[in-house]
Amino acid sequence: MPNLLVKPEGTHGRVSHVTPESAGWTYVGFDMHRMKPGEILAAETGSREVCLVWISGKGKATAAGQDFGVLGERMSPFEGAPHALYIPADSNWSVTAETDLEIAVCSAPGGGDYQAKAIPPGTHPKLSRGKGSNVRHVHNIMPENDNSAHSLLVVEVITPSGNTSSYPSHKHDQDDLPNESFLEETYYHRLNPPQGFAFQRVYTDDRSLDEAMAVENGDVTLVPKGYHPCATIHGYDLYYLNVMAGPKRVWKFHNAKEHEWLLV
Repeated sequence: MPNLLVKPEGTHGRVSHVTPESAGWTYVGFDMHRMKPGEILAAETGSREVCLVWISGKGKATAAGQDFGVLGERMSPFEGAPHALYIPADSNWSVTAETDLEIAVCSAPGGGDYQAKAIPPGTHPKLSRGKGSNVRHVHNIMPENDNSAHSLLVVEVITPSGNTSSYPSHKHDQDDLPNESFLEETYYHRLNPPQGFAFQRVYTDDRSLDEAMAVENGDVTLVPKGYHPCATIHGYDLYYLNVMAGPKRVWKFHNAKEHEWLLV
């Protein structure tokens, strides 16, 4: 199995690159680009659909023959909800940076008759989950109930200093609806302040997979199967961008039995 921790490469251009081939799976792709003003990022989706997420900065976007103007307003992923842009299969797209720009390219197999569309902040309400030291704040970008894509599910989460997240431990690695759905998942991590670190464990019931990782600013973690809780240390907030996809666009998870008492 490939290494589940993907470190950024460099500080400019494409700094993170995950493909189904490199991850050893079938559905999810993820790239992170860091751009200077005036630089252009352009591509074709081919057989895949794409969600661009403006992590920080502003950029002028076109997609599928439409001009979406300048998108983006936050200068840090810790400053509110993002701008995003969905692009269906068999489409061209381009983004021209207006400021220093960090943009995520989330992808999965495409299909159906979906249209390119901007997803501005506030499209979905901010949610807070958990209690005590298990609180986290959620910005849905492409949730399962929006019926706007063939495969992609995309969400951002902020976990405050000293809290756990994606916890109590849950998994979604069985194609067994309505009980559980099969979804591959990437986590793109950021820390505030950036010199901080957090932890993520990916493990299965039988421990045939059991990896505990110290994640730093800009790291990507892969979740091919199993449970995948996170914890951030005191003094450092954790941001992560999740990309999920599988054979069905449904997020139905199974909680680890030994930790379900925490939900009472």
